[in-house]
Amino acid sequence: MSAPPFNAAVTALGAPPVALVQAWGRDYHGPLGSLLDLSQAVPGYPPPPELLAALAAAAGDPASLGYGAIPGEPALRDAYAAHVSERYRARISAEQVLITAGCNQAFVAAALAVAGAGSEVLLTQPCYFNHESSLRMLGIRIGVVPLTDQDQFVPRVEAVAAAITANTRALVLVTPNNPTGAIYPPALLGEMLALCRQHGIWLILDETYRDFLAPAAGSPHRLLAAPGWEQTLIQLYSFSKAYCLPGHRLGAVVAAAPVQAQLLKIMDNVQICAPRAAQQAVAPLLEPLARWREGNAVRMAGRARAFADALVAAPDWQIVSLGGYFAYVRHPWRGCEGYAVAEALARETGVLTIPGSLFGSGQSDYLRFAFANASRQALETLPARLAQLAMP
Repeated sequence: MSAPPFNAAVTALGAPPVALVQAWGRDYHGPLGSLLDLSQAVPGYPPPPELLAALAAAAGDPASLGYGAIPGEPALRDAYAAHVSERYRARISAEQVLITAGCNQAFVAAALAVAGAGSEVLLTQPCYFNHESSLRMLGIRIGVVPLTDQDQFVPRVEAVAAAITANTRALVLVTPNNPTGAIYPPALLGEMLALCRQHGIWLILDETYRDFLAPAAGSPHRLLAAPGWEQTLIQLYSFSKAYCLPGHRLGAVVAAAPVQAQLLKIMDNVQICAPRAAQQAVAPLLEPLARWREGNAVRMAGRARAFADALVAAPDWQIVSLGGYFAYVRHPWRGCEGYAVAEALARETGVLTIPGSLFGSGQSDYLRFAFANASRQALETLPARLAQLAMP
């Protein structure tokens, strides 16, 4: 007797991309040096001592063991609202903040709140693979806004407008972008918000990597100060990268009260509350760690330069977009599936990357390199490793 079937929307998905690539890396046995993992976006440095101490104290406090408030710990909601207000020169209240278990959960909750099975959400392509797989599991159709390397993978307003249909419920933008690293100009984001408002759809803006913008650049955009933003914008954020605690799963949604009311229903059925110890530890440190965060932005800019410098010695590998945590690189073998290139690169040279084909169709000529956890010394070994790869 055969086993009962699984959910077809889940079985149709491939294996988790990072786990797949790391499995390839286990076949590498070190002839060119240690494994160089450029696959996953993880910080390459620890949290500051005061955050580690606060995490330990909160985890050991029996008061943090019970269920917390569904929208998050009041102290973190207050602190984050103040932080966002200052960063974006806007007036955000704690009631407009929901704390989630990571930004992936924030995205799933936002998508569920505004789109149902059979309706459509627009993704730019290449897109963050977890956004795509989440929508597919939920039965939400995906509309595609194609991006090109001629535009450095920055979307055009006219391309988004052409993709909107009567069934579209939201547009998803990620800036700084994953996978390309592209940073969307504030003026462009303003035009995207206006377009979404015109068509009566939501703009879901994922800003997981905003803390790695140049400190002197000022506000990433002025959307949260725009009159009526509450009727169109849902902003997502992750504490994982900026505060070096991805394992503690902490994210946030900024949105209007009607959106928050729907998010609460979703959270109560999935998570109830985000991890409490991490919330309690981070809340009093948001502003005291401002200089530390700025220092890390400078550090990441240095690693981006180190990656670019390394690729100068590998001219057949072309950087087509660079910024934030990522570089999107065209490999030398036109027409050769990037999946095969990434697999060979991992097994033969010990360099782990994500093939572009996992970020959408038409991306087989590209690989994503996540350089955040690699030192300059490690990146200097990259050209010699790339030179060792020979594809048929």
